[in-house]
Amino acid sequence: MIRTALTLTALAAFTTACQTSAPQAAAPKPPAFVEAACGGCHATEPPFLSPNPESPSFAAIANREGLTEGTLASWLSDAHNYPEQMDFDLTPAQAEAIADYMITLRRADYRPEP
Repeated sequence: MIRTALTLTALAAFTTACQTSAPQAAAPKPPAFVEAACGGCHATEPPFLSPNPESPSFAAIANREGLTEGTLASWLSDAHNYPEQMDFDLTPAQAEAIADYMITLRRADYRPEP
C-alpha cells in the first residue's frame, strides 16, 4: 500500500513537471533542395552525422569562428570556391537560402570574430 502511494506520488510529480516545462522549439528545417544538393556528403540537419566523414556538417560550418551570413552566401554563390566534389552551381537565391538556414544552426556560444 505504501509502495503504491509512493509510486503514484512520484508519477504525479513527474507528470506535473512534464506539463509545466517549457515546450521545445522545433528544429529549423533546411530548404527543400538542400538534401538533394548537399545531403549526399554533408549532414544538413540534426543529429548531424555526415554521410561522408570528410565533409563537415552544416552545424560545424555555421559555427566556424568569424563566419558571417554574408561571407557564407558569397562563398556558396561562387562555384569556383568549391572542391571538385561540389561541382554544381547554385542560384543566388539558393545560396542565400542555404546561408539563412545554416546560420540558424549556430550554438549559443558562437563567436563572430577571431
